[in-house]
Amino acid sequence: MPAKSAGVLAYRTTAGRIEVLLVHPGGPFWANKDEGAWSIPKGEYAAGEKPEEVARREFSEELGVGLSAPLQPLGEIRQRGGKLVEAFAAEFDLNVDAIVSNTFEIEWPPRSGRLQRFPEVDRAAWFDLATAREKINVAQRELLDRLEAMRA
Repeated sequence: MPAKSAGVLAYRTTAGRIEVLLVHPGGPFWANKDEGAWSIPKGEYAAGEKPEEVARREFSEELGVGLSAPLQPLGEIRQRGGKLVEAFAAEFDLNVDAIVSNTFEIEWPPRSGRLQRFPEVDRAAWFDLATAREKINVAQRELLDRLEAMRA
């Protein structure tokens, strides 16, 4: 059974155009990656957990901000590795310069015996839809199309 994640595609309208909030993964593997590396804030969930609750929890953990806005279902997508992502849209604004992400620990450099701590998300940014399509994980582009159709 493939892993399942739930996440939120936050959006705002600025000067009559939609902007979406994407996050860049932290850690050394992603440090020099940009196009195709960004994502919606999301995280895995186990059987019995409600995707809406997980999406809100992951948003809060990755950005340091609680999400009280109503969630609108965007459906499910499958990423390249087989992971299923259930996504929700939320009209919500936040200051990306003030995010505070949770952290994770890995051995770095590999086989060094040294554990280092990194933020799960090293930055967040607002993008117009055209730019977001270049930045976001290819499998998640469909979520941008669904949001655009929903807002039309």
